[in-house]
Amino acid sequence: MTIHQRGIPVRNADAPQGEHIPKVKNDPISVAVNLRPYQGEKAKEHFKTTDPGVDVTKLPLIGKPLARAMKSRKFQFFLIVPNQIIFWIVIISGIFGITDPGRNFGPAITWYLWFCLVFVMMVVVGRAWCSMCPFGGFGEWIQRRALFQRTQKALGLGKKLPESWAGHGLVISVGTFLVLTFIEEYFNIAGPGAPIATSLMVIGIVTFALLSFLVFERRTFCRYICPLSSLIGTVGAMGMVSGFRTRDREVCMSCSTKDCMRGSEDGYGCPWYTWPGSADTNSMCGLCSECYKSCPSDNIGLFVQSPLKSVIAPVRRKADVGLAVSILLGLVLYQQYNAMSWYATLDTKLNSFLHFPHYPDPIGYFGGIGLGVVVVWLLALGVRKVSGAFTTGSNKTTWFTTLCYALIPITGADYFARQLPKFFKHVPRVLSSIGQPFGLHPGVYNVRLLTDPRIVTVQLMVMGLGTAASLYAAYRISGRDLATQSRRPQVAVAASLLMVFAISVLATLIYLPMHAAS
Repeated sequence: MTIHQRGIPVRNADAPQGEHIPKVKNDPISVAVNLRPYQGEKAKEHFKTTDPGVDVTKLPLIGKPLARAMKSRKFQFFLIVPNQIIFWIVIISGIFGITDPGRNFGPAITWYLWFCLVFVMMVVVGRAWCSMCPFGGFGEWIQRRALFQRTQKALGLGKKLPESWAGHGLVISVGTFLVLTFIEEYFNIAGPGAPIATSLMVIGIVTFALLSFLVFERRTFCRYICPLSSLIGTVGAMGMVSGFRTRDREVCMSCSTKDCMRGSEDGYGCPWYTWPGSADTNSMCGLCSECYKSCPSDNIGLFVQSPLKSVIAPVRRKADVGLAVSILLGLVLYQQYNAMSWYATLDTKLNSFLHFPHYPDPIGYFGGIGLGVVVVWLLALGVRKVSGAFTTGSNKTTWFTTLCYALIPITGADYFARQLPKFFKHVPRVLSSIGQPFGLHPGVYNVRLLTDPRIVTVQLMVMGLGTAASLYAAYRISGRDLATQSRRPQVAVAASLLMVFAISVLATLIYLPMHAAS
């Protein structure tokens, strides 16, 4: 569960009808505790399906060294510093370096290598990138007025994101991702185009992030606004690192200080507003280790879980996650079919009609993404109808959200497959870009790791794995969550599988006529 930022009257999801939480002080902890009043065996029963099983800080050989490292205030600093250095090199080389984007370090490492690595980290770890992100790291250093020391007074206004905004969860983030992607497509930044365009985009992101850190408290930017947060928060649910969780929930429930959220002499309160005492997914753990440092009871561990657990296991599914998944799926499908010749003709006509300079026209872009969301919504309603859903406790949004969770693996696979042509065709150019300022030319500029037909084969394999994972997720989720809400439970499972399979096959087959277009 994500911690709300304001201590306002909040309906207790587990209280009897008509019982409400009283007003509390402007403190996120009170709301967190009241929303999860489980104690003892009841807490264990409620969270048993989502609790991960292995605490890596307790493993032989690596457990103790890792625990000592994470207790150090320099832990996240040393994760961020390498990316921070690369981040500044990208900016400087883009502005002052060679104009050939394939020989310039900035665009070469950003578009040929970095984006692929981020998706690998999402699928394997979850929010691994967030723990080392140079944008969030730079803003946080300025906000805290320190690189790694524990300071008591932050720089900036320290505002809380309005509750009405925070209630939208990942929707704000997915909106900023759509806008950033439109800008990138319009100026052909990731083509890659002129190196200075990549530098200006990076400068724009870091400026926006820094301003957010100076206006809002903690990592409000990372949690709610960052363009990548929605993508990592959804696709990253497949990851095997479940994040920092409580070892004994009863200890968390009875804790009177809640240092993991308020902070202590050893650590800050969770910058992500995620209380370990009620966490049931890895989606909102930024792996910063602050709760691990702050806990006075040594009741926090770094846990790992089986793949897809944060997709399948959660009992309470969040509507903002479902909507974000459908929007992200609509975007990547748009990016697929706009790479084909028939869409180029259509886009030219739209641009002419709208008097818009060139691709992408806003109608085609946002309309295409919206169409994808509508299609997923209608298919989810179709599944609901043929399943004979009960009217009580089985509203349309519930079915849509639940089925969107099942689409997370194919959405992640689609984004990863979409990046593979640039990687296989051009990643050797990163070596050329590194050697270029020193007059070194390793002779790999035109080297391709794979030919186009083989790239398509790999894309199909990736999509096949994504399809299998989504079908497995759909089977598990529908059997537990949807079958119990319908008069025809077997039909609910079969229809859910058919919907996921149809979407997955469509997304997969588009790669054949694309011919490894990048």
